[in-house]
Amino acid sequence: MEKLIKTAHKYDIRILMDVVLNHTGPVTDEDAVWPEEWVRVEPTCTFTDYQSTTECTLVDNLPDIHTESDQAVELPDALLAKWKAEGRLSQELDELQLFFERTGYPRSPRFYIIKWLTDYVNALGIDGFRVDTVKHVNENAWVELQKEAAHAFANWKKMHPGEVLDDTPFYMVGEVYGYGISGGKEYNFNDKKVDYFNHGFKSLINFELKTDALLDYETIFTKYSDILHTTLKDKSVLNYLTSHDDPHPYDAERNDPVKAANILLLTPGASQIYYGDETARDLTMEGSEDNPIMGDATLRSFMNWDDIDSIPRTQKVLEHWRKLGKFRHDHLAVGAGKHLRLAKNPYVFSRTYVDGDFKDKVVIGLDLPNGKKSLWVKGFFGDGTKLHDTYSDTVVTVANGKVILDNEYDIVLLEVAD
Repeated sequence: MEKLIKTAHKYDIRILMDVVLNHTGPVTDEDAVWPEEWVRVEPTCTFTDYQSTTECTLVDNLPDIHTESDQAVELPDALLAKWKAEGRLSQELDELQLFFERTGYPRSPRFYIIKWLTDYVNALGIDGFRVDTVKHVNENAWVELQKEAAHAFANWKKMHPGEVLDDTPFYMVGEVYGYGISGGKEYNFNDKKVDYFNHGFKSLINFELKTDALLDYETIFTKYSDILHTTLKDKSVLNYLTSHDDPHPYDAERNDPVKAANILLLTPGASQIYYGDETARDLTMEGSEDNPIMGDATLRSFMNWDDIDSIPRTQKVLEHWRKLGKFRHDHLAVGAGKHLRLAKNPYVFSRTYVDGDFKDKVVIGLDLPNGKKSLWVKGFFGDGTKLHDTYSDTVVTVANGKVILDNEYDIVLLEVAD
């Protein structure tokens, strides 16, 4: 893992580690249930209110950590035996002693796990956590996790000055199952609303885009831009169209993977590309739907590597995702900028991102005619401005408030030349 992270940082790529706080995994012959002061084995969650979502087992045979408790507990004998067999018992106990002395936390279950999770940050310089099953833990625990992770990250930077990328703080994005951007900062448990953005999270996974994707581009883009620059200002959402957490992806038959790319990569907010989105990997595995044995196998099927080499449609789809993805990567304005429609027909819009002295602005056209096309950019780019269409790799000059291109594509991605 250390080699992977160093390679990622070499190319200015951040690493998010998937973490969980509310369970230790299912009980098996090799992994016995932890002591009752650590976990509950019943009831199973019913998700009708706050308590029946947080103080319960997520599913059968997945014991739930008492994350709400401040009661001190002893370490399980099985864990002590494991550490002793591995020759690291003294080291682990000494580290725990230092952790609890420094923080003043009680030796309750969640603080042990917070210590162990942040060890990865302290040792490897992990940039952030993608936190699973967020709503199944009392929200105060996420503030504590974020605080300790930030401390560990700062310590790692101090100990590895030559590997530090920048001063970006530790980042946490949460999977609050069912959260949608329309809810703003709050998730509704029916009897209680919780603002997770105020409890350690910079961003939450947005379960809403897959249904918003059925709307027209302008409706989607305007909605997300407006919310992200008002209610969720300085926060964000992580959009997806396919996810291992969601059994009902957008366009499972992959009828229009090009439109899916346009929606996912051009909608304001962060974007999660699930493997195979970019190659139209089929999500309709026969026999898997509603099958208790197959489960979500269709979402986790093999990557369609062979299609990339043998099917022209797949190659064309992948090239589109690559071009769109690179343009998004090169321009903060695409995901973080303010959206403004410049023309309705053909559909042309702009994105503008400003942060102090830094400014980024782009113009994008979708559903354009093949062949000759005219894009209205007046009021955004002045006459005489040289623009580069990254999709066709063509340089054009603004004249009379518009630019004219002549190519086979129905999309234009304009940036200032040079």
